[in-house]
Amino acid sequence: MHSNFELYKFVLLILNIENNMKKLFIGAFALTMLAACNTNEENLVTPDETESLSAGTAERRNCPSEEIRNTALQNSPELMAKYVDIENKTNKFVQDASLGRVLADGTVEIPVVVNVLYRTAAENISDAQIASQIATLNKDFGGTNADVNQIPQEFASVAAGDTKIKFRLDRVVRKSTTVRSWRANDAMKKTSSKGQNAFDPAHYFNIWVVGDMGGILGYATFPESSGLWNDGVVIAAKYFGNTSYAPYNLGRTATHEVGHYLNLRHIWGDGNCATDYVADTPTQQDKNFGTPSYPQYDICGGVSRSIQFMNYMDYVNDSAMYMFSAGQKTRMQAVTATSGPRAGLRLY
Repeated sequence: MHSNFELYKFVLLILNIENNMKKLFIGAFALTMLAACNTNEENLVTPDETESLSAGTAERRNCPSEEIRNTALQNSPELMAKYVDIENKTNKFVQDASLGRVLADGTVEIPVVVNVLYRTAAENISDAQIASQIATLNKDFGGTNADVNQIPQEFASVAAGDTKIKFRLDRVVRKSTTVRSWRANDAMKKTSSKGQNAFDPAHYFNIWVVGDMGGILGYATFPESSGLWNDGVVIAAKYFGNTSYAPYNLGRTATHEVGHYLNLRHIWGDGNCATDYVADTPTQQDKNFGTPSYPQYDICGGVSRSIQFMNYMDYVNDSAMYMFSAGQKTRMQAVTATSGPRAGLRLY
């Protein structure tokens, strides 16, 4: 069965013979290989086990979204087929956009459901904190963030500006739970495991805010999971919205994870000098942490490049990330378009 599955994936990947699909084949092959190497059994704990874990504070940004995705793609032919189809359609959308075939203004307002799971009063975050996060998302995705003027001139010409994606808080669901610490195994997304079931994930963007994830700031599902029971984003409460937990206190953890939800990969492609399928984000060796000084150079393929570490899809501190690129904007528009996998979010 395993060999048939591998053959199935291979056939899917070579069906499209356009030049840009060569990158997709390489990327999908890398995803499969990474899944075999990166499965982390420590994250696959049961809901009961999570109750005994002590709370932790992340010292460095940690987003396991790609690792979780790799494992899911490896284990599910259906998800792999959706992934390939999404990338095919995204590439076509990118080409159509470059030829002027996409409407200039296709603004999408995404309805948001925030599921707050709390054990203590402090974990039951306020409406004001939730509102601050929605405001941050709208500023970051609208290109009106206060630090947008920090974008270096080198990258100003490829900055996304307004991505035409907005967020509207539809409802807040609050639930008391006895779980002390969660892991990235989707237990918080099931009422049966002391979490909370998603609200209509095909038409609403669900965010789960949990008390603690043992050092993980957040994680997300990608568009191939659109409408599934576990579709959405999870954020640890202390990093959701404007908080006092520097250096992740400005709500950029959610901005990063929503980027994944809208089909953006980590800017380094989750491999040494790998691709994120975006032409205007310079290839870089690996993730960046802290607050790097501009310019910073990486050598990939023998070429030294100034890298875009201030991109929301890197791992730098909240205060050091303040831009999406135009190429990333196009990928996000592709999945929210009327023909995209997240078209169900278009309620208006």
